[in-house]
Amino acid sequence: MLSVDGSSNQQGNGTGVILEGPDGLLIEKANNNQAEYEALIAGMLLAKEIGAKGLLEKSDSLLVTGQVIGEYQAKDPQMAAYLEYVQVLKESFEVFELVHVPREKNT
Repeated sequence: MLSVDGSSNQQGNGTGVILEGPDGLLIEKANNNQAEYEALIAGMLLAKEIGAKGLLEKSDSLLVTGQVIGEYQAKDPQMAAYLEYVQVLKESFEVFELVHVPREKNT
């Protein structure tokens, strides 16, 4: 299971990634990148790198979740490029599900 979060404020942008394997193994990554899509992509790449076959992803970004599952369009060219890359990465997994989690429950 992959949990991601991104943020942007006056101090800069940030991403957080926690990948939990079926045996309880936790891999955490946090760095200063651009925000929600970059957190999603970083997590997907990490899961792919360790050979995950299925991925349940949780994100508190309604926009990103909505775009990835097809409820929203990505009109901004940069967001469209991120979305296209996520769609390509999804093919790396036999099972991929992205679920929106309210911010207050995304600890």
